[in-house]
Amino acid sequence: MSRRRTPVWTPSDDQMGHWPALSGNAINGVGEHAPRRPSPIYWRPPETIPHGPLQRWFYQRTGDDPTLAEARQERQRAIDEPLIPVAADKADMAAESLTGAVKRAAAECGADDVGVTAMRADYVFQGDDPPNYPWMIVIAVEQDYEAMKQAPSMRSLVEITRQYGRGIRAAKGLANWLRGQGYDAFPYGGPMAGSFVLIPPAIEAGLGELGKHGSMIHRKFGSNFRLACVLTDAPLIADARQTFGADDFCLHCRVCSDACPPAAILPEKTLVRGEQRWYVDFDKCLPYFNEAMSCAICLAVCPFSRPGVGDNLVMKLATRRARDEG
Repeated sequence: MSRRRTPVWTPSDDQMGHWPALSGNAINGVGEHAPRRPSPIYWRPPETIPHGPLQRWFYQRTGDDPTLAEARQERQRAIDEPLIPVAADKADMAAESLTGAVKRAAAECGADDVGVTAMRADYVFQGDDPPNYPWMIVIAVEQDYEAMKQAPSMRSLVEITRQYGRGIRAAKGLANWLRGQGYDAFPYGGPMAGSFVLIPPAIEAGLGELGKHGSMIHRKFGSNFRLACVLTDAPLIADARQTFGADDFCLHCRVCSDACPPAAILPEKTLVRGEQRWYVDFDKCLPYFNEAMSCAICLAVCPFSRPGVGDNLVMKLATRRARDEG
C-alpha cells in the first residue's frame, strides 16, 4: 500500500506573498448548497482574476527552458492558424451519418477519442455568455506515459504543453472539416480557459468518470490525457454517459491522495455548488503546482493511467459488479 510522503509539503514565503485574500475554494463554491455556474479561477487573463499575480509568478519560473519555449510556440502557432470560411452548401447527411463522419474526421485530425454532447449553460463560467452552438464535440489526446511518470519535471511540463497543442490542432482540424461541410464550428483547447469548462461535458459525452484527484478517468487512458473541443451547429446525436466503476474504485483507493505532496486530495466527496463530488483543495494544490513548475503526480500514479492496465481494471470491476448484483 502507498504511504503519504512526510512531512506534508509547505509553500515558500515568496509565493505566498502573491496569494490573494480570497480563498480559491470559496471561488469554486465549496460548501455551497445551491447549484450555480462555475466561476473563473486561474487559467484566465491574469488581470481579470484574484490569482493573476500567482499565474504571472508561475510563468516567470518556467520561462527559461528552450524546449518548453519551443512547445509553447508550437501551441501558439496552432492557436493562431486561421479557420477556413463556412461553405455555402451544407452536406446532405442525416444526423446519425454525420455524427459517424465527425468521429472519423476527428480521428484523422489527431484525436485519440471523441464524444458528442449537448452544450449546456451550466458549463459556462459566471459572467460569460453561453456560446450560440447547440453541440460540443469533446476530444481526448493521450500523453506519453514515460514522460508523465517523471512528474513534476520539465519533461512532463513539456509533454503536457505539447499535448495541449496537439488537442488544439485536432480541434481546429475538425472545425475546418465541419466548416467545409457547410456547418459553423469553433475549436477550443487549453490550458487557458475559454468561456466554459471541459470536464463536465466530457463526462456527459461518455469519455470517462470524475476521479478522486478531481480530473477524469478514461477507461483506456486513465488520467493520462488532455481535452479539447469543437462547438458546432451541425445536427449531431449525443453519446451516452458511461460508468465503468472508476468512481467506486476511487472510494477504496488512496494511491493519488497518498502521493500528493501538499495533501490536497480529499478522502471523501465534498459539497461543491450543490453537488457531492470529488474535489481537490485548490489552496493546497495550486502552490505546489506553481513551485514544482506544474505537477500531474496524481494523474501519473493513478492505477488506470498505466498503459494496458485501464482495460483490465474495467473488466475486473465489471466482473465484481456482476458478482455483487448476482
